[in-house]
Amino acid sequence: MKKVLYLLIIFAVNVSFAQDYSSVIKSYLQQNRTQYSLQQQDISGISIASQTSSKSMKVQTVYAEQRHQGIKLYNSVSPFVIKNGAVVSANLSFTENIAAKVNSTAPSISAVNAISKAATALGIQNPSNLKLLETTSNTSYIFSNGGISLENIPVELVYQKMDETGALKLSWDLSIYLLDASHYYNVRIDALTGELLDTNDWVVSCNYEGSHSHSNAGSLLFSNNKVSNSSRTMGDGSSYRVFPLPLIAPNEGVDQLVIDPSDATASPFGWHDWDGSPGAEFTETKGNNVLANEDKNGNNGAGATAEGGTTLTFDFPFNLPEAPNNYLDAAITNLFYMNNMMHDIFYLYGFDEESGNFQKNNYGNPGLGNDFVVADAQDGSGSNNANFSTPPDGGAPRMQMYLWSAPGAVLGTLLTVNDGSLAGIYYGADSNFAPALPTSPITANLAVLTDNAGDPHDGCDPVTNGSELNGKIVLIRRGSCAYKDKTIAAQNEGAVAIIVVNDVPLEPLKMGGNGSGVTIPAIMIYQSDGEALITALLNGDTISATLRDDGSGNDPFQRDGDLDNVIIAHEYGHGISNRLTGGPSASSCLQNDEQMGEGWSDYFGLMLTMKPGDAGTDYRGIGTYAIGEGVSGRGIRTKFYNTDFAVNDFTYNNIKTQAVPHGVGSVWATMLWDLTWDLIDQYGFDPDVKNGTGGNNIALQLVIDGLKLQPCSPGFVDGRDAILEADQLTNGGANRCIIWRAFAKRGLGESATQGSSSSRSDGVEAFDVPTDCIVGVSEFGNLENNFIVYPNPSNGAITIKSRSDVGEATIAIFDMNGRKVFNQKVELQESATINASGLTSGIYLMQINSADRSQTTKLIIN
Repeated sequence: MKKVLYLLIIFAVNVSFAQDYSSVIKSYLQQNRTQYSLQQQDISGISIASQTSSKSMKVQTVYAEQRHQGIKLYNSVSPFVIKNGAVVSANLSFTENIAAKVNSTAPSISAVNAISKAATALGIQNPSNLKLLETTSNTSYIFSNGGISLENIPVELVYQKMDETGALKLSWDLSIYLLDASHYYNVRIDALTGELLDTNDWVVSCNYEGSHSHSNAGSLLFSNNKVSNSSRTMGDGSSYRVFPLPLIAPNEGVDQLVIDPSDATASPFGWHDWDGSPGAEFTETKGNNVLANEDKNGNNGAGATAEGGTTLTFDFPFNLPEAPNNYLDAAITNLFYMNNMMHDIFYLYGFDEESGNFQKNNYGNPGLGNDFVVADAQDGSGSNNANFSTPPDGGAPRMQMYLWSAPGAVLGTLLTVNDGSLAGIYYGADSNFAPALPTSPITANLAVLTDNAGDPHDGCDPVTNGSELNGKIVLIRRGSCAYKDKTIAAQNEGAVAIIVVNDVPLEPLKMGGNGSGVTIPAIMIYQSDGEALITALLNGDTISATLRDDGSGNDPFQRDGDLDNVIIAHEYGHGISNRLTGGPSASSCLQNDEQMGEGWSDYFGLMLTMKPGDAGTDYRGIGTYAIGEGVSGRGIRTKFYNTDFAVNDFTYNNIKTQAVPHGVGSVWATMLWDLTWDLIDQYGFDPDVKNGTGGNNIALQLVIDGLKLQPCSPGFVDGRDAILEADQLTNGGANRCIIWRAFAKRGLGESATQGSSSSRSDGVEAFDVPTDCIVGVSEFGNLENNFIVYPNPSNGAITIKSRSDVGEATIAIFDMNGRKVFNQKVELQESATINASGLTSGIYLMQINSADRSQTTKLIIN
């Protein structure tokens, strides 16, 4: 009956909203009929689906949808932004000339028959004992679950727009939540023929894609640090042993006992409340925002929760590494904590009750309650995945977190430095080409190999200090030559083992290749560790070290997704983006090919795990812990999130070849990540994710507001424009040019075209920005030693300006693969102009070199 009440309330709320703003919206559309190509009859049947207010933008967002003779056009819901009683903007998903496109106004098959047709089309058993529970209008009904759905089955008469022809087919819209919770199908059945016309799935999965190398440290030390919450003056004394934000997962840091982490604004009665009165109703991992329990048998039943007792003390040991079954209560606690943190943080950015957030009790605020998250820990219905189902406001979502395969070979504590200031244990990866590291220790002094060309310590050229290597464990930089060659070079000089120092700030690799003739062990260690040792040795230090296989290089234990905060944030993020796009009463607005749902979810995971000292050029991945990687691994995406084009070269065109939806979303998240770091460059970073004022906070607010403003079934251009509009409404457009440049860098410039958002293949990228956002002289202030390059973006005619006479200078331009594509000498007497019009559109690096100064500048060619 809860679902019945939910739909009845939606209907009542729709009516009340229509009384408020339907006339304002219709008047606006009448005045702008030509702009939107609408007929009078296209406007007359408009109704209000939902309405929200925004504290950040100080506007009302009203979501209106089209109807024809009282029947709704499916996914026509469109946001109208209202300020001071007038519409200031609208992003329409409306259809013009409805009357000419509908095929009927009366169904030929019944709602009950439509449910049976849907079951057959979905390959599930036919429903039994279907009962009509409620008639909510003359075109919508609620039926019992029929033994095929976890929830009662709502059925409504709608018009389904056909992509190929634009025809509007009368259809039955209904939802079936499979009994194993693997899919929550939302389908349209042709009301005349019974044919399945369209299928959506409200369950969105994390997706284990691509190939991955497992290189995570398998053993970590854990402390008993306590972190108290400063945002609440009077807490309930609750405490939780978790991997607290901004930690990514156990591969980044230790578990800690956090005290009173709930936010006083978002969760005014704490995390264990239901009734809105002081005092916890529950002493388990259950409350207003989430119920976290185990579902090891995968039946979606009432699984065990973690119990904190009357003191709400959820202090359970992890003792990693070990089998997930041995830390079940700890895993449930971390899952409970993360879901509540997601609720509280995003509440402060505008994902509140009336915007469709997830709460049992809305504490008197607008919106529908009874929709707290059901979060299943160590769910037994799957593996190597995670998912989140999002029905419309008032329907409870479910998060399913699974176990992931044991990593197997991982980094081990293979190196021990025995003395000196660098003494300690170091992680490394054993090789595949050399003899395995023995379990008995190899102890010797360290030495650095020196050769006679190039990098003098990469072992790629003849050795010049052979006498210093005899009997030593030899450090060699990774370089570009074969691992075998550098190993044999040291071996021939009497080395007992080698340590290869990685040349990038990533996880050490398990080195492979032809190992014929190699008789000594070889491991690789982190760049930072190895360079510190090389520096000390070159400074004359004597360092003793030990190599041995201590067994830590193999991890036989499954990973638990409940401990990977980025994956949890990602899944919860699907709930946020689905509830905000199209308003809280819609949950099917992110089903088109070019939608960016996976991108917002990745982005939320990245944002909540940012820390002071981070940089845009850091290597960030998604789900690194779950798949057994170190914290700087790539995770389950095809590219790192990184603002450096040499690391992540995604542009808008890449969505044409990336997988739907995860690859498409990854391109969008790349753009948002660039924008965030550009705003941080402007405003700084603020570690207070809830109430901070830094560029990261500004970016996150703009992204949330953009979700509210974009149309149903958005594409990339829609998403970009919504963020620009959010900045205009919130900040008066103060960040307009920063936003334009960030998107233009990735091919979503001013003249980029989206085509149909139903296709990822028909967009056209562009790298231009509005004229007033072109970088000019004024933006360089009084930097005396800088060259000024303008216009940038450019069509190829480029001016280089200096504040003094430089004389001869060399201008070189490189593409993003490092190839030199332009080279010219100029006389730079305060300014010079070059013609690079032969370059194709894209992003380049320009190097300007003179006798006494040089500069490298990013250059965009339109």
